[in-house]
Amino acid sequence: MNKQIAEALGTFTLVLFGCGAAVIAGGDIGLTGISFAFGLALIAMAYGIGPVSGCHINPAVSLGMVAAGRMTMPEAVKYIIAQIIGAIAAALVLWVIASGKAEYSIAENGLGQNGWGAGYLGEYSLIAALIFEVVATFLFMVVILGATGANAPASLAGLAIGLSLVVIHLVGINVTGVSVNPARSIGPALFAGTTALAQLWLFIVAPVIGAVAAGALFKTGLLDAKPTD
Repeated sequence: MNKQIAEALGTFTLVLFGCGAAVIAGGDIGLTGISFAFGLALIAMAYGIGPVSGCHINPAVSLGMVAAGRMTMPEAVKYIIAQIIGAIAAALVLWVIASGKAEYSIAENGLGQNGWGAGYLGEYSLIAALIFEVVATFLFMVVILGATGANAPASLAGLAIGLSLVVIHLVGINVTGVSVNPARSIGPALFAGTTALAQLWLFIVAPVIGAVAAGALFKTGLLDAKPTD
């Protein structure tokens, strides 16, 4: 249970502070600030809970680990349940906090939910959103698997992974709000309304495809470094 508690807490932190940066402080810190909020939250949790659970805090990452042969499916399922619970709890807490301001409306201000199309940020198409989420998650998973590989310096893994999430957000916030993490998308969507729920499938399917593809690539041994003598 220690691992599941860690994963729930880590995902809670990522969603609360990442989405919270967008909902509460977005007008002050802009897209760059929001990008760093997600990345720094991940870095903090990587060092805080990494020794306990590995700090996946992302169902796609857990499934990517399964594809890479670094995790069993039964263990991944336990991680994913904990991650989704953490994300939903964070979205609820964020909603309560944001509602403390009289001008806040979830219909108008949202809850940091992901999306695409007319009325959503850069109004990118479904195809653009799908391609971005698959490719971004694939590259994110490559960084995760590489940074936690046999020859990688373990002390720098959290920093590398967190900064890669910053870069992904800097490029992709206007496209989809950036998911690369089904739990991060599920939490806010449950409270944000019909459009977010209708579009949620993409933010579950695309990250899983990208992460599993990266895991399968590492499983072949083409990128997975072997320990040196």
